Amino acid sequence: MSLQFQPDETATSALLHYCQSDAQRRVVQAVIDFGGVRAGALGIGQGRTGFQKTLARVKAHAAAQGYAPDHSLKHPVPTPFVAKGHSTLYDGDGNVRLQWVKTKLDDELRSEAIREAFEAMAEELPRLEPTPAPETGLPHLCNLYTLTDCHVGMLAWRKEGGADWDLGIAERTLTECFRQMIERSPDAETCVVNQLGDFLHSDGLLPVTPTSGHILDQDGRFSKMVSAAIRILRRIVDMALAKHQTVFVVMAEGNHDLASSVWLRLMFAALYENEPRVKVIDSELPYYVHIHGETMLAFHHGHLKKNDQLPLLFAAQYPREWGSTTKRYAHCGHRHHEEVKEHSGMKVVQHSTLAARDAYAARGGWMSERQATAYTYHAQWGQVGSVTVTPEMVG
Repeated sequence: MSLQFQPDETATSALLHYCQSDAQRRVVQAVIDFGGVRAGALGIGQGRTGFQKTLARVKAHAAAQGYAPDHSLKHPVPTPFVAKGHSTLYDGDGNVRLQWVKTKLDDELRSEAIREAFEAMAEELPRLEPTPAPETGLPHLCNLYTLTDCHVGMLAWRKEGGADWDLGIAERTLTECFRQMIERSPDAETCVVNQLGDFLHSDGLLPVTPTSGHILDQDGRFSKMVSAAIRILRRIVDMALAKHQTVFVVMAEGNHDLASSVWLRLMFAALYENEPRVKVIDSELPYYVHIHGETMLAFHHGHLKKNDQLPLLFAAQYPREWGSTTKRYAHCGHRHHEEVKEHSGMKVVQHSTLAARDAYAARGGWMSERQATAYTYHAQWGQVGSVTVTPEMVG
């Protein structure tokens, strides 16, 4: 149902209807109470840049619902629709005579709305306090810890796929395998926690893949999956903080968790906002880069580009980073088995998974050794070491 406004409400006060958090309501109310953006920011003691960004989020959300009075849009569309476009007929005096508002359930706009909602929720999250940094760490080394295709929430049966997998097994296996990787890797000053996509088995309340709608074997409710995923990743990041002075975090998009990768990135950036030693790598595109001296580390789940396409893509997407480095490595997953091959100036590492096979993979005859590998990179020399762990090593 469309929102109805009283005739005496101003355009700014109407924005209160589109606020998605208490923080956004405080900003809009401050503009109303103090008579402007600059005065409002000063009035509530908030930096003007952050104040303006929050206000812009509210206006963007309102515009997606068809309310943008600065552009003669004053008739909101009902949810779950979004405004696709509009046509306005003005008379000779500039008055609106007729207006057509087009609506659509648009996937791209829906994704933007989801991101806006996640950002609003992240504004209310409590921030973790900084922790003391370890005293030692070799500055020329960077450890890369990769977990990919973990499929937290998947249900697998050993009689079909050779091993069981559920929420409890996933939590124990992923946590302990990461602990083994981090304990056996050298004392590098920095590390990258590389969650390379498909961390969650499904992306919403229905146990289906988000794009094709294939039915999935799922262990329990989506809320249980989310809780387990957050616990695992929190422990992993905290373990990395205990060993390394600086922790870079990748929360990559996968084909199973298109939307969940968004809230994971936003949530962990918010949780560790007050911890200067944690830096979440953010990108609107599913291609991520970390530079360690003359070594380039690139990341993509593997669902959109083939391995041999990654060097050209990253060279074009990140030309300065490519040109400033001499050692380049792309890391991907998606195919659940290991492959290492050089392609046109970049070594592409395709990672295995620690997860068991579900019925779909077992019936399709797809098999691979379950493992996770941590790589150590030198700022000048590139890869100088690796550590591999398997589920059997942790019981």
